[in-house]
Amino acid sequence: MANKPTVDKELIRDLATLMDETGLTEIELGDGPTRLRVARGGVSMMAAPPPMAAAQAIPVMGTNEPTAGSDLSGLPGAVNSPMVGTVYVAPEPGLPAFVKVGDVVTAGQTLLIIEAMKTMNTIPAPINGKVSQILIGDGTPVEFGETLIVIE
Repeated sequence: MANKPTVDKELIRDLATLMDETGLTEIELGDGPTRLRVARGGVSMMAAPPPMAAAQAIPVMGTNEPTAGSDLSGLPGAVNSPMVGTVYVAPEPGLPAFVKVGDVVTAGQTLLIIEAMKTMNTIPAPINGKVSQILIGDGTPVEFGETLIVIE
């Protein structure tokens, strides 16, 4: 019989309270191979992350306009949101965007900012390459794991 993970009900209650206080829709914590995800509508525990989907050919978008309904999270150059928050494409209102479609970026270069719980979090490019798609707009709310930008 496999060992079942121990569920800390008090931790789940604390996380649910935090979600209510902050307006978050989900929180995910990890400790080694065990992950705890609390979301509106359910709680789940995974022993290991799910396998990544095989990369598929994706048409290159030529504009900075977001594409609704695109799930590119398995694409090697996909930059996914590490948190729930609000995306800002420029360092401050009125300034040019950090990147636009067609820009060549280097690993570590700031692509955008996600504001979460009044904290501004810079999102760096994970690889060197060319920005082929920008799937979000300025001031857009994003979910954990949502694809934001694709770099080729």
